[in-house]
Amino acid sequence: MNTRRTFIKQSGVLTAGLMINPSEVLKKQKTVGLQLYSVRDVIVKDPKGVIEKVAAAGYSEVEMYGLSADNKFYGLTIKELAQLLKDNNLKSPSGHYAPEKLLYDNGNGDDVKNFCEVGHALGHSHIIIPWLKEEARKTIDQYKTLAEKINKAAEICKAAGLQLAYHNHDFEFIDMNGQHGYDILLNNTNANLVKFEMDIYWVVRAGYQPIELFKKHPNRFPFWHVKDMDKADRTKNTEVGNGTVDFKTIFANAKLAGVKHYIVEQENNYVPDIYASIKTSCSYTKTSLLK
Repeated sequence: MNTRRTFIKQSGVLTAGLMINPSEVLKKQKTVGLQLYSVRDVIVKDPKGVIEKVAAAGYSEVEMYGLSADNKFYGLTIKELAQLLKDNNLKSPSGHYAPEKLLYDNGNGDDVKNFCEVGHALGHSHIIIPWLKEEARKTIDQYKTLAEKINKAAEICKAAGLQLAYHNHDFEFIDMNGQHGYDILLNNTNANLVKFEMDIYWVVRAGYQPIELFKKHPNRFPFWHVKDMDKADRTKNTEVGNGTVDFKTIFANAKLAGVKHYIVEQENNYVPDIYASIKTSCSYTKTSLLK
């Protein structure tokens, strides 16, 4: 009896410890997500079949993209997509949504509110801004204005029980009189309201070190885009583990970054095809990076 009680007690302590640190839970469970932009060429033709293959490739999360003006994804209603994900044991912690009216047209935030409604229906925790229009990000002052509007969008998300994040490319690292757009966004947005989805490939391609950004802004990066760089052509992607990005060193700093979701993305250069590529990336991330 004492042995049984001891076992139950120890099990309870272990469970409580895991609940305290969700990033460790994800790491032990080896939860890996896929940004569905990776399969953009095929998902519009057969969303059901593609989602099934994504799940079969080993993924347990997907990040959305491609919301249409009539609030559909790949021809599916939000309800239909939510059911499809459920049928395949897939969760969707995040999606890429561009609140263009709020960011560029002095909108009242209705577009953000709509994204939050979509996010709730799909089980998101985060609404992620994926891109900034080129004409709106040419100067330091423009970036500061964008930061103010991103803060406003984040307040709307918070009121809806969600959190806003921003996803980078490489244009945020262009030098502007000694400053960079990425630093401006990080320094001029509320750290409690606005998080960042670091696209590791784009940071490395821009010539910067992800770990240095983690040190400057700890716990600001709950999402990573795990995307590798082709050895022969740095303008191309490749399967995770087949390229030049030092993921093992970067993953060793996961706690510093505050990462909770590892989202694989590959935009091009699939070998031998899309499905084999995403499976290779998922397998490598689980077996070699999430130990």
